[in-house]
Amino acid sequence: MTERRQLHLNLFVYPGGHHEAAWRHHGTDPDRLLDIGFYQELARTAERATFDAVFFADGPSQADNVRYASRFRLEPFTWLSAIAAATERIGLIATASTTYTEPYNLARLFASLDHLSRGRAGWNIVTTGAPQAAGNFGLDAHPAHAERYDRADEFVDVVTRLWDSWEDEALIADQKSGLFADTDRIHRIDHEGRHFRVSGPLNTPRTPQGRPVYVQAGSSEDGRAFAARHAEAVFTAHQTLRSGQEFYADLKTRAAAFGRDPDRLLVLPGISPFIGSTEAEARALHQEFDELTQPEYSLELLHRLLGVRLTAEQLDGPVPRELVETGGERGNGSRFQLVLDIIDRERPTVRQLLHRLAGARGHRVVAGTPEQIADQLQEWFEHGAADGFNVMPPWLPGGFDLFTEHVVPILRRRGLFRTEYRGTTLRDHYGLPRPTGRRLALTSPKEQA
Repeated sequence: MTERRQLHLNLFVYPGGHHEAAWRHHGTDPDRLLDIGFYQELARTAERATFDAVFFADGPSQADNVRYASRFRLEPFTWLSAIAAATERIGLIATASTTYTEPYNLARLFASLDHLSRGRAGWNIVTTGAPQAAGNFGLDAHPAHAERYDRADEFVDVVTRLWDSWEDEALIADQKSGLFADTDRIHRIDHEGRHFRVSGPLNTPRTPQGRPVYVQAGSSEDGRAFAARHAEAVFTAHQTLRSGQEFYADLKTRAAAFGRDPDRLLVLPGISPFIGSTEAEARALHQEFDELTQPEYSLELLHRLLGVRLTAEQLDGPVPRELVETGGERGNGSRFQLVLDIIDRERPTVRQLLHRLAGARGHRVVAGTPEQIADQLQEWFEHGAADGFNVMPPWLPGGFDLFTEHVVPILRRRGLFRTEYRGTTLRDHYGLPRPTGRRLALTSPKEQA
């Protein structure tokens, strides 16, 4: 008898919460946004609820408009290392850019996190969409979309080979014989490619998971192709069930075309729930947050997403769709297309669109009772749109407490979510195998002679 398929749930941590006005709400304590104890408490709450992982987004430049919102960045390796010390089972996923880091340094960072946490690390692979990042790294311009993904392909290959450069049996630590490592099982990679030259081997033994879990966030054409080749979990944003189903089917089909098992590529859309004892109460809570938004921030976000500069005087008029240019670099972005679809489908006023984006920057925002939230998660899960979800609480910690206390028990009663962990690593939680090292690909020219 085959075991029933179950949801995967991550806590997506954003300072204060995912609604842009969360830091202003009375349920949030902005004085704790730089307190590691606050994040350790969130992770322990997620672990008690048997979540698969906590996820920290990151970017190598100042995000959005920090004048009006808590949109700073916390370097995730330091933060997740502290969280690892305060937890035992929950996975730890960090974003790291293939455009603004080097393979060897990044391979060491993730290997260290995987060892430190005893096998709980995951790498959210991004190419970085923010053009202002270029100036922080001495570049005159941000690389083009296709160029970034070309570099990312080679980057992932190099990092994979570095993680495999130590065979599992290389570390011996035999006190009696005095042999610490079998150097015949440690290999240079001698990579020379278009973007990188890396000798190797990594100076860290192979990690508990073999390799950290490969996660990817990006739904553009280049992003889908990249995910189908490399990703083991994909973070994505969709507003409708149909859009989610189309993405899910497309990604699974692409993975199969590469000879991969589609069941080993998890699709995890974002969802930001406002929860109330009645639907009216939940919608009132949502409105309460929206009324705290500041047009100066929201209009700047819209400009960044669509390239259209609007003013406060236009808030209650229709979105000027004719001013949005769909070509060029911005038009390649999946989030650009998502916002455009909202405009074309719903014909909102500027204010209505800004409120739609305020909740979670284009991810799906829902308001309802715990049963209604669980119903929607189940619908997407059972109708080919999701293998699980990135839970994006509108505010922290209260928004997440409501989810774990009221929605998770419903999912468990329906047999849709675990009641206890069955393994210790992130791969265990995701149902992914521990990969064997790519031994043949690691032999150096000298070894092949």
